[in-house]
Amino acid sequence: MSSEQSGQRRPPPQIPTDMKAFNRQLIEEFRANQGQLSGMMAGRTLMLLTTTGAKSGQPRTAVLGFGKDGDRYVVVASGNGAPAHPAWYVNLQAHPTATVEVGSEKREMRARTARKEERKRLSAFVPYVETEQKKTSREIPLVVLERITE
Repeated sequence: MSSEQSGQRRPPPQIPTDMKAFNRQLIEEFRANQGQLSGMMAGRTLMLLTTTGAKSGQPRTAVLGFGKDGDRYVVVASGNGAPAHPAWYVNLQAHPTATVEVGSEKREMRARTARKEERKRLSAFVPYVETEQKKTSREIPLVVLERITE
């Protein structure tokens, strides 16, 4: 049982100096092992979120922690407390349909920014949002990813 499953929070992994290279390696390992990661990322609950670039129109994949609210996912658009929204969030604002990979499952979902009245309740599913919010003066968006019904 991982420490997160037993209710103990592990400290976040140290932020690598070359985040793009680190994420490329994580994405490769995630897909090769159906979401199971090794090393300092072992046991972490992560997803791959593939968006369509707002300017380029090209697919862009981000590695994100998440929470679950029923069959919806909740993610934090923090960018490690950066002063501007992360690119994946900007992409979702332009193109709200995205591909979500969790473990071996892959599905198309629609993203929306949580409404003000939802924030407190949804924050419970991603408790690190408070820590991230302290790193920046902008309000960090909570993003809800919902199944696309046909």
